Amino acid sequence: MKGLLSGLAIAALASAPVMAQSDDARALPPPQSTCDQPVIMVVTGLTLDRERMGQYARAIAESKIYEELGGYYLNIPRTLEIFEGTDDPFHTTLNVRFPCIENARAFWYSKTYQETILPLRLEPSAGDYSVRVYPEAPLREDMVGKVSENPYLAEFDASGVEQVER
Repeated sequence: MKGLLSGLAIAALASAPVMAQSDDARALPPPQSTCDQPVIMVVTGLTLDRERMGQYARAIAESKIYEELGGYYLNIPRTLEIFEGTDDPFHTTLNVRFPCIENARAFWYSKTYQETILPLRLEPSAGDYSVRVYPEAPLREDMVGKVSENPYLAEFDASGVEQVER
């Protein structure tokens, strides 16, 4: 995605009008954030150690990394009702909304998460989870005016979140 964004930025610069440089030429301000396509991070799987997963959840909350990046839970990870299939009391699904894929990546690859929080559930494993990120579906036309589109009203800048080497 960074390559695509860099390519788009280069293309925009290449198509900009060329102006003569002068000694008093000023740099243009950076473009507005393009972090406006919300995504849903879906965590699903089996919990093997509820106590350690509780410690893990508290560590995420105490780190404030979701708040910094605009992430928030969309559901409480407890089954309300089963319409199909069998109940597995150890299976859980948690949905986390972020304002864009870049912020979801900034969370996942942050030093705070990778080096401090994630080890709480991996050493040894407190659960067998799959973590995927999906684009948020656009509001159907027939729903316009009936429900909110739920846009982010503030920007969440991921540039200040220290990342691990990838």
